[in-house]
Amino acid sequence: MKHWGKALFGVAVTVILLWWALREVSVVEVWTNIRDGNLWLLLASVAVATFGFFIRALRWKVLLAPLGVDTSVRSRFAGISIGFMANNTLPARMGEFIRAYSFSRMEPVTASAAFGTLVVERFLDGVVLLLFLVLTALSPGFPAADALSQGWGGAVLQAAVIAVVAVMVLLFAMAAFPENLVRLAEWTGRRLPERMAGPAVRGFETFLDAIAIMRDPKLLFLAFAWTVFFWAWHAVSFWLGMLAFGINTGFVSAVFVEAVVGFGVAIPAAPGFIGTFHASAKFALSDVYGVADPDALAFAFGYHFGGWIPITAIGLWYAWKLGLSVGDVGTAQEQVGKE
Repeated sequence: MKHWGKALFGVAVTVILLWWALREVSVVEVWTNIRDGNLWLLLASVAVATFGFFIRALRWKVLLAPLGVDTSVRSRFAGISIGFMANNTLPARMGEFIRAYSFSRMEPVTASAAFGTLVVERFLDGVVLLLFLVLTALSPGFPAADALSQGWGGAVLQAAVIAVVAVMVLLFAMAAFPENLVRLAEWTGRRLPERMAGPAVRGFETFLDAIAIMRDPKLLFLAFAWTVFFWAWHAVSFWLGMLAFGINTGFVSAVFVEAVVGFGVAIPAAPGFIGTFHASAKFALSDVYGVADPDALAFAFGYHFGGWIPITAIGLWYAWKLGLSVGDVGTAQEQVGKE
C-alpha cells in the first residue's frame, strides 16, 4: 500500500513528539488533573468546537461561489464531517481528499473542483492563524516574546511565514494565469498515455476554476471575514477548555495557543493529530505562558480527546448514510485527480 510510508513516518513523528511532551512529567499527575477537571466547562468547550464545523460549512458556500452551483448546507456539513472523521481515524492525512470526493457524491461538483476550494480554505486558515499569532505576541503583557524568535519556536514561526507566503504567491499566480497553466498541462499531457492525460488535464482545469476566488476581491474578502469569525469562535472553545483544567491565563492566551496548535497539527503525524496537538499545546502554555507541564498536558489530552469524539461520530454516521465503502476511502486521492 503506497500510503504505508507516509503512515509510518507519521507514527514516528507522533512517538517523538509524545516523548518530548511527556518527558520529565508525571503521567499520574497529568491523569489526576484530567480527572479533576471541570466536566461542564469541558463539555461546553467541546460543544463550541463542534458547532464550529457548521460555521465551516457556511464559509464553504463562499469558497464554492466561483463554480456557480447552489449547494445545501447539509451536504457541506456532511462533507466536512466525513473529512475530519477520516483525518481522525486514517493515516496519511486522507481527510481532504475524502471530503472532496464525498462532497462530489452529494452535489454537482467534481472532486477536483471541491479540492481546489479546500486549498484556498487552508490558505485562508494559515493567513488568519499567522495574523492571530503575531497580534497576540505583540499584545501588552505577552510573557515570552523570545520564545517566538529563538529556538524551535522561532523556526516554526519562520517556516509558517514562508509557507503562507509561498502558497499565496502560487495561488495568485494560478488564478491570474490559468490559460498559460492549462497550455503547460496540455503540453505535459502529450507525453503521457491518453487515458491518463485527458482526465488529468480536465481535473487541473476544474481545479483552476475553483480557485478563481483569488482574483475576486469581494468574494475573497468575504471568505477572509468568515475565516476570522470561525477562528475567533474556535478560540472560545480553547479558552473554555483551558478554564476546565484550571488554566486562567486569559482569552488572548487561548487565541495564541490556538494559533500555535493550528500550525503544529499541520506537521504529518499519526491519525487524529496525536502528538502534534499535545506538543504544540505544551509549548504554547508551558514554554510561553509558564503554565505547569501537568496542567498544560491535562488540557491537551482532555480537550483533544473530548473534541475528537463528536466529529468522528458525526462523520462516521454521514459516511454510513452516503454508503461510502472502504474502497471509496482508499481511492479518494485518485478520484480527485481523475475528475
